[in-house]
Amino acid sequence: MTLFLQNARLIDPEALTETTGNVVVDAGRIAAIGDMSAPPDAQVIDCEGKCLAPGIVDLGVKIGEPGERHMESFRSAASAAAAGGVTTIVTRPDTAQAIDTPETLEFVRRRAADARVRILHMAALTKGRAGTEMTEIGFLKDAGAVAFTDGTHVSMQTKALARAFSYAASLGALVIGHPQEPNLSRGAAVTSGKFASLRGLPGVSPMAEQMGLERDLALVEMTGLSYHADQITTARALPALRRAKAAGLDVTAGISIHHLTLNALDVGDYRTFFKLTPPLRDEEDRLAVIAAVEDGLIDVICSMHTPADEESKRLPFEEAASGAVGLETLLPAAMRLYHAGQLSLPQLFRAMALNPARRLGLPQGRLSEGAPADLVLFDPDAPFVLDRFKLRSKSKNTPFDTARMEGKTLATFVAGVQVYANEEQK
Repeated sequence: MTLFLQNARLIDPEALTETTGNVVVDAGRIAAIGDMSAPPDAQVIDCEGKCLAPGIVDLGVKIGEPGERHMESFRSAASAAAAGGVTTIVTRPDTAQAIDTPETLEFVRRRAADARVRILHMAALTKGRAGTEMTEIGFLKDAGAVAFTDGTHVSMQTKALARAFSYAASLGALVIGHPQEPNLSRGAAVTSGKFASLRGLPGVSPMAEQMGLERDLALVEMTGLSYHADQITTARALPALRRAKAAGLDVTAGISIHHLTLNALDVGDYRTFFKLTPPLRDEEDRLAVIAAVEDGLIDVICSMHTPADEESKRLPFEEAASGAVGLETLLPAAMRLYHAGQLSLPQLFRAMALNPARRLGLPQGRLSEGAPADLVLFDPDAPFVLDRFKLRSKSKNTPFDTARMEGKTLATFVAGVQVYANEEQK
């Protein structure tokens, strides 16, 4: 079926422009963009001046399968993604049973096959994510793994990590690292400082991120690896990242929407929904990383979607599980940065759609003729109060519960097929 999306505010992350126009979708791809009339027999959708952008490519989503399906299934995650304007999910391997063999990868690929959004999978870099013995990277890559990571399990064995990096580089595989010095960050619940001391909480110095990144970048320089840092959250780490890019290393970096929109003081009176990995940073760091996204030093914004059940969050702050869900809140949270005048809509979608797609070699993330018609129609100004119990994710651990937010997804399209419609807007 041919779609004609008319009267749209077009957000182009490649050209970094906002224009008004129409979009023709045919055979799952964008056939034309501009000021044209509807083709014969096309289904016409009036966008009423709302924003039309490439669907979000969310790099680094945890799903509970295998082993923790009660926290999040592929079905519930896909439903949440569609409602949040996320058209491609890239899953992490930090499941109860690590995705570290071709057989486990094939299992999750089958489980995700009928999802309403696109789902791609990362695999573990080392067996059991233990940081000692590398996985069968070549076989996993052939089986469909788009990247390799041990997530927050940072290897303390640099020689073993160097071997894994070297082998991954020889296969042209992308490795995603978590820049933290593991000894310093072990057991930490918040960022160190006066606030942590007043609350009596164990903290980690921002220096741990710089140290972890410096080690990884040295190994990247030694091996020629393609490397992506999953979260750069401190001002201290930015100079090392800038030097690596200036030196021509194949390095990119990301950050979660929570670290861009919240700070260490939001923990307040031990609110465990604000316990994240790495922990929330000081306001000075938050402003520094926003500026890094603006100038392109930090390439990717993601949700870092990490479901946790009620029992694991209803504990003393130190003992509570880390992480927050974010598939449905990524877009409205990003609108905070837009309404604050810190990032434009094209800049946001450059980081949320175009750059993650480019890093993985995907054709998505573009609003151009010939690109896949993975699109999100949204109203950046629509106000609402978030109710976590209305989230489609099985887990409800969001730091934005009861928060006043702006930005609603109106419709989501994957390969030209509408997979979500906001019934409230009809």
